Amino acid sequence: MPFVLSRLIRRLGRARFWVLPAFIIAAVFVTSWPLMVWAEPSSNSITSVKTYWWWFLVTAATVGYGDFFPTTVGGRLVGVYVIVGGIVTLTTLFTRIATAIDNAKGQRMKGHRHVELSDHLVIVGYTPGRTERLIQEITADDARRVVLCAAEDVRENPMPEQHGLDFVRGDLAEESVLQRAGVHRAARVLIDARDDNEALAVTVAVTHVNPTAHTVVTLRDMGRARNFSYVDANVRCVQWHSPRLATEELEDPGIAVVYADLMSHGGRNTYSTRLPDALPPVNFGQIQEVLGRSFTTTVLAVQHEGTIINPGWDTPLPESAVLFYVGERRLSDEEILGALAP
Repeated sequence: MPFVLSRLIRRLGRARFWVLPAFIIAAVFVTSWPLMVWAEPSSNSITSVKTYWWWFLVTAATVGYGDFFPTTVGGRLVGVYVIVGGIVTLTTLFTRIATAIDNAKGQRMKGHRHVELSDHLVIVGYTPGRTERLIQEITADDARRVVLCAAEDVRENPMPEQHGLDFVRGDLAEESVLQRAGVHRAARVLIDARDDNEALAVTVAVTHVNPTAHTVVTLRDMGRARNFSYVDANVRCVQWHSPRLATEELEDPGIAVVYADLMSHGGRNTYSTRLPDALPPVNFGQIQEVLGRSFTTTVLAVQHEGTIINPGWDTPLPESAVLFYVGERRLSDEEILGALAP
């Protein structure tokens, strides 16, 4: 709340909303004092310099303490003039504040404002339904602020009720728009464009504005990932149809590289095998350790009676269990038996 109030005060100060109210009250003060001196007898202390400013303040504010007051009809008419001037001043002031707040809200909804954040996440691009799910997944795991930077055809903030979300709209490849979204101060950027050509153009602009941010790009055609490496070797490309992978890469940089290696020909791959019938009783820790030492493999999970489990280290494995492991090649029953033989 203090941050919001300080930002609002700065904006109101730049808008100079106070100039007209200040002019009105100053004019009333300058004109009412000589009139009060003329209307009131000199014996009334209300006309003195050290007293009149106080009487003027409480009267214009319609408080009226009564410690000083005019005694003549003319002085009371001056008092009415001061009261009306104070009401006009306060009405003008509050009207201008309300208008400024309403304009600020409108700019926020329409994406015209500058975001004053640092170390935040910027999502560049908006797809109805998909972007909402991405933001919900991201905010569920991370308390950092998120800025949604959408194209010009998104007229208003599509998620006004989302806590911790700022909205900016405009040409996604325009440097000034990315600056308004705070890309130059962002820690992470997710480029989720409408097509791969737009994604490439936006990536060029984003890496120009902030070459150090962890940038993740979603692609329909992963074969074009090489083009993005020409822009910046540190840009991470993930499959557009796997939004969960995009959020994982944002949270834990490098996961996309691991997945890409697992899914590429010649890299490490995932395999499954049923435990050999001739295998003596064994627990999960033994399998993990022996296969890791002998074949540089990592057992990911065990399936038993249709259920995938991640057992504890000392959990005995039933004879019908199926292992799922990551390795350089598929292991035969003979290799598994030989590695586990006493």
